[in-house]
Amino acid sequence: MAQEYQWRLGESSLIYTPMATSPLARTHRGLEGRVKAGKSAGGKSYGYDINRSPLPDGTFTTGDLVINETEAEIIRRIFTDYAAGLSARRIATALNEVGVPAPRAPTWSFSTISGNWKRGTGILNNDLYIGERIWNRQRFVKCPQSGKRQALPNPAETWLREPVPELRIIDEELWDAVKERQGATRSAILEARCDGDGPQAHNGRRARYLLSGTAECGNCGAGYIMISADRMGCSAARNRGTCQNRKTIKRLDLEERVLCGLRERLMTPEMTSTLWRPIRPKAAKNGAPPKRPATKPNRTSPRLRVRSTISLKRLRRACFRRA
Repeated sequence: MAQEYQWRLGESSLIYTPMATSPLARTHRGLEGRVKAGKSAGGKSYGYDINRSPLPDGTFTTGDLVINETEAEIIRRIFTDYAAGLSARRIATALNEVGVPAPRAPTWSFSTISGNWKRGTGILNNDLYIGERIWNRQRFVKCPQSGKRQALPNPAETWLREPVPELRIIDEELWDAVKERQGATRSAILEARCDGDGPQAHNGRRARYLLSGTAECGNCGAGYIMISADRMGCSAARNRGTCQNRKTIKRLDLEERVLCGLRERLMTPEMTSTLWRPIRPKAAKNGAPPKRPATKPNRTSPRLRVRSTISLKRLRRACFRRA
């Protein structure tokens, strides 16, 4: 029988691959068999240790995991705090304050906890914690331009699910509570984006501009949002058509007006005296005026100075225009 050859058309050449996919296919079949046998196909999730038990022939077992009780307590704490309403960022901060070691980094971050729910990454999305191992979620391909590997998701029908009840750390009730809150948070963010008000900083991404989420329409009270690259307008008039206010304003002009107003009305001798009045008795009692704490120089200082300079230039320009 004639051998069937495979050809792959690349961007710059035609590559002959008669056996290139065979080792890959054999490795994939081998890993699939390991998972079906209840073994780990590679890697070690936070909360588990590799169990290397001796065999009669002098070798050791491979692919067996056991629960690390110390890390399991941290996992239960994360799930409990999140179900109680704490954000992933606050949980990470609390763990760093008490010096809990992070899985693969010096400190915890919110992404380590929240991860990506579609890809099953992050502490809150690891199905192994409820005694189910899911394999073949994604595949890796090499980018021809950069030469780096890229992870691409596989269809859900190709996933391999195997129960491993001995590795369960989180009970079903707590898991369901976390999944319910994650779903509610995603729905709230999507709804806010559809309404034009944008996601709140504690639920989604941080505010991008100075006045994001604070400017409101004087006619209907809806949020003023970015409706183009540099202009802001009423979200109700833009997205719903329920407001007659079609006026727009440049974002930089609005920011300049606010900064100029703060400088003219807040940074005056009268206001400075008012702000200093409750501090003066404490300073006199201590025998010395309060000093601003010294800040250690860091690599972000030049950027901060540049931003301050830009703000002052905008402030002067805004004041000149108003004059």
